[in-house]
Amino acid sequence: MKPVRFTIMKLKMTTIHLTTKIKAPKNIVFDASRNIDTHQLSASSSKEKAIAGVTSGLINLNETVTWRGKHFGFYLTHKSRIPVMNLYDYFVDEMEEGNFKSFKHRHYFEEINGVTIMTDKLQYETPFGIFGKPFDFLFLKKHLTNFILERNKVLKKVSETKSSKTP
Repeated sequence: MKPVRFTIMKLKMTTIHLTTKIKAPKNIVFDASRNIDTHQLSASSSKEKAIAGVTSGLINLNETVTWRGKHFGFYLTHKSRIPVMNLYDYFVDEMEEGNFKSFKHRHYFEEINGVTIMTDKLQYETPFGIFGKPFDFLFLKKHLTNFILERNKVLKKVSETKSSKTP
């Protein structure tokens, strides 16, 4: 008789990769992307508010922000730090406390002929053990994708408006 072998599946991180073209210089788009007030504007549907750390204006390297917002019918908090920032090219926000097993959002900015190509790469691991993957597949990935798409629509509008007013 052969021995029975059990294999433990390693659950992979989920990745969301989005690209947005914005007719504005990358410094304007970069600053809009790290602006707490702009984020709150883009997340108004979830009533997301900055409640600790940097609560308005621009967040900088090694600073934190704690968000509180309503997702899936519950008020949740999420504390992020900016561990990496290369001004106007790249920054990372990474969860320190919250409901994910891990959460890292990389933001890239490249300007070509007056158009900024903003790239979001969000990687996260769901909580809830074996129930996390089905929850992610059925609900969470779509929710986060739509959340970032809405955020990017607001960033585009804010950046292009500001750019048109800049001499």
